[in-house]
Amino acid sequence: MAKLKLKEHVINRNWCKGCGICVHFCPKKVLELDDEDKVVAARPQDCICCKLCELRCPDLAIEILTEQD
Repeated sequence: MAKLKLKEHVINRNWCKGCGICVHFCPKKVLELDDEDKVVAARPQDCICCKLCELRCPDLAIEILTEQD
């Protein structure tokens, strides 16, 4: 099975309500809430592309784009 490599975190700030669910579920602590209580990818280099944030977001405000090695 090919390993997924992060291409981009796509975050729709208009849809994000700042609930923090994605931040809580991220196993590598990639995501944080900023000063406006919106999610940001603070440490994208640590992302393992598990897509738990995308799966758990109740507002579908986050998408993980990947490419295969």
